[in-house]
Amino acid sequence: MRWFTKGIVGATVLMMTTAMVQAEDMAALEAAAKKEGMLTTIALPHDWCGYGAVIDGFKAKYPGISVNELNPDAGSADELEAIRANKGNTGPQAPDVIDVGLAFGPQAKEEKLVQPYKVSTWAEIPDAVKDADGYWYGDYYGVMSFMVNKDLVDKVPTDWSDLLGKDYAGQVALAGDPRASNQAILAVLASGLSEGAKAGTESGEKGLGYFKKLNEAGNFVPTIGKAGTLAQGATPIVVMWDYNALAARDTLKGNPPVEVVVPKSGVLAGVYVQAISAYAPHPNAAKLWMEYLYSDEGQNLWLKGYCHPARFNAMSKAGKVPEALLKALPPAENYAAAYFPTIAEQGDNKAAVTAGWDKVVGANVQ
Repeated sequence: MRWFTKGIVGATVLMMTTAMVQAEDMAALEAAAKKEGMLTTIALPHDWCGYGAVIDGFKAKYPGISVNELNPDAGSADELEAIRANKGNTGPQAPDVIDVGLAFGPQAKEEKLVQPYKVSTWAEIPDAVKDADGYWYGDYYGVMSFMVNKDLVDKVPTDWSDLLGKDYAGQVALAGDPRASNQAILAVLASGLSEGAKAGTESGEKGLGYFKKLNEAGNFVPTIGKAGTLAQGATPIVVMWDYNALAARDTLKGNPPVEVVVPKSGVLAGVYVQAISAYAPHPNAAKLWMEYLYSDEGQNLWLKGYCHPARFNAMSKAGKVPEALLKALPPAENYAAAYFPTIAEQGDNKAAVTAGWDKVVGANVQ
């Protein structure tokens, strides 16, 4: 009994000591970040995963640190290129942090474009979506969906095969360039799954074949789709992540009315990851940004933007997720059939899609 009591006391002291050390470390990190005075982000549209509120929350929590936002509409490949192009540049065009598709994390590490950092909540990030050494780590995920302008689309499609029909002539667009955008590359993967392919090279090839048919049918629109192009009628159906589609629906407020559809087949879940540039001009601000993103506050802000954050399961078990946020999400059954491709499968799919798009599909996304 005395040993048991001693163990409790020892554990309590250890936890108190650890907490104090973490508090001191955070105070030192905050001071160092404020001395740098700036954080440079890239490819963070405010309506993507609720990033507008996330950025505002960071600035409110850490006054004195300005946020320099580069190229909000850039794709994952563009983010890595921005690091490469600014290795010797400490000016405002050099990103401190990146948010890229899962397949781009290992690539960034292999090219030594990122540096390791483990946030204080590291243990609650699932092992399957983080680099063991801390070079990159999963932040959130969603599923591929169709965002539909109901004013212009009489019959709302329910599956990938529907989009090939005559009802959708000149209506279907991707939400990025499939040669550079992770969102678009994985949309091709999802279409390949719907054609019966296995995730990887096969899904990439089958997906290219699907978009070739879509283009030959006159249904594919070679324009990057977003809320604005959907509302204007240029892209009445946009294939995009569910969280982006749901956020766009809220922004448009019924003008036009929007329906977000998770297809019956080819239900693909996609994880994005965070990393700090190896050449970050503001490394302490970058680390503080990561601490904020993976805090309860940051994770719940992503959830408010309809993204499932990396710590979702752990936070749910601990009662740290507000009930109102859970109720605002689409029904859980929408995600039941979702397939999470491995890093290797995403990498093989990406190689097939980026190398074969121009040759197979023959349509340049502008």
